[in-house]
Amino acid sequence: MARVVVTGGAGFLGSHLCHRLLERGDEVVCLDNLITGSITNIEDLFGNPRFSYVELDVSTFIHVPGDVDAVLHFASPASPIDFERIPIQILKVGSLGTHNALGLAKAKGAKFFLASTSEVYGDPLVHPQSETYWGNVNPIGPRGVYDEAKRFAEAMTMAYHRHHGLDVRIVRIFNTYGPQMRPDDGRAVSNFIVQALQGQDITVFGDGNQTRSFTYVDDEVLGFLALLDSDVVGPVNIGNPNEFTILQLAEIVIDITGSSSKIIHEPLPVDDPMQRKPDITKATELLGWKPEIELREGITKAAAYFERVLRSGD
Repeated sequence: MARVVVTGGAGFLGSHLCHRLLERGDEVVCLDNLITGSITNIEDLFGNPRFSYVELDVSTFIHVPGDVDAVLHFASPASPIDFERIPIQILKVGSLGTHNALGLAKAKGAKFFLASTSEVYGDPLVHPQSETYWGNVNPIGPRGVYDEAKRFAEAMTMAYHRHHGLDVRIVRIFNTYGPQMRPDDGRAVSNFIVQALQGQDITVFGDGNQTRSFTYVDDEVLGFLALLDSDVVGPVNIGNPNEFTILQLAEIVIDITGSSSKIIHEPLPVDDPMQRKPDITKATELLGWKPEIELREGITKAAAYFERVLRSGD
């Protein structure tokens, strides 16, 4: 059993991670300021004696009493709608929050795990994207607040690794979806499913030929744990290499939900990447990990979740 701190533990990915860590017998300290996370995502854990929650903005400070074996830094808004709504907070949690989380890991002699992102590749000129690709990011565009926050976080993590000898892991996450996403998350999967279930037009930006590689959350979290338990520093891409156009995604959602929704097109947002596909050679060869859940199966599960949420009004 390990004692693990998860920042952003009430968020989409963080909450799934808290559940998995507890299932395997670890003790979990969840930190979250609830700016995008939700108590609903973790309320079933409050009766577990190995789980504790502290409402905290990790950009200000982090104090966790007692021993800590690992610090998993997942705190950060990650949705396109947040880039315009709370850009300063995103930059702060990527810089100050990462610094504070690294400081905690160093003080406790703990392993540090950084949740980075495929957004460090920007609008890639290399396809598929391997971890050796340095990316094509616009640092002053509206997406730059998230992209550059994560790139800085990676640089800070590696500086602690080289300078202080801190044991670190870096994962680059690709387009993950599934239960516990916000209905108003602003990402394609959640947008399309909610629009379809409500009989609204499905909004596709641009011509819909831009591509993404969608990973179901259960696969993603198993990849996190495989990396955490390995001796691989990273960065390591954890994503599903099956590539779909946004238009294909919309059509799959309509088919699975049985919706009468029509697809409409709106202008493409600034710096929206035209293609995204992970090279998962490192994950497969070094971690023995690969995704198992195909898109249609994952969308079916996600649609059932959103239907429950919309029915309950939560």
